[in-house]
Amino acid sequence: MRLSREAVVTGAFAILDRYGLGDLTMRRLAAELGVQPGGLYWHFANKQTLLAAMSDAITGGIATSREQVSGDWQADLAGLSRAFRTALLSHRDGAELVAAGYALRPGSGQPLESMIKIMDRAGLPDPESRAAAAALVHFVLGHAAEVQAHDQLRAAAALPEVADQAPDADAAFSVGLEIFLAGVAARCAGTEPRSSRSAPGR
Repeated sequence: MRLSREAVVTGAFAILDRYGLGDLTMRRLAAELGVQPGGLYWHFANKQTLLAAMSDAITGGIATSREQVSGDWQADLAGLSRAFRTALLSHRDGAELVAAGYALRPGSGQPLESMIKIMDRAGLPDPESRAAAAALVHFVLGHAAEVQAHDQLRAAAALPEVADQAPDADAAFSVGLEIFLAGVAARCAGTEPRSSRSAPGR
């Protein structure tokens, strides 16, 4: 029976969670699945396309469940950002993996595209909404990557004591997110939200 694409991705996540991104190789994955390495290339041309599929698997459901049009863009953006962070932390090296996915396909992908839509609703002009969304993605990725690096060093008893006394990660993320949202709101001050602007010709 031919191996399915879904089985390959599932097997790749099993290796990721057990060993980390550095030890996720096509050869090891093939051995775990009991196939020859060439069998993986029916579904993925190379490791980069596999990583992109794994990144999509982590982030793909976020926009569907969290992108809302509630009338409160700050609440929508905060909820999307928190859901993004939770998804990243659900897998070992999840932040590093998704960052690699963005590097392979810059300017596209979830939740970046949903963040752009929300900031557009808030009133930011197009170039700024894209730049702000990218900055927020980088903030969430960077924060999650730091949390995961600390967790792995702590598990290996290699985290310096001074680093282990850092502020609560969840609280620090919340403060940073609030500051970011306040900055976007200040940028939008005096700009009418797009959803309430009059249509051309009225």
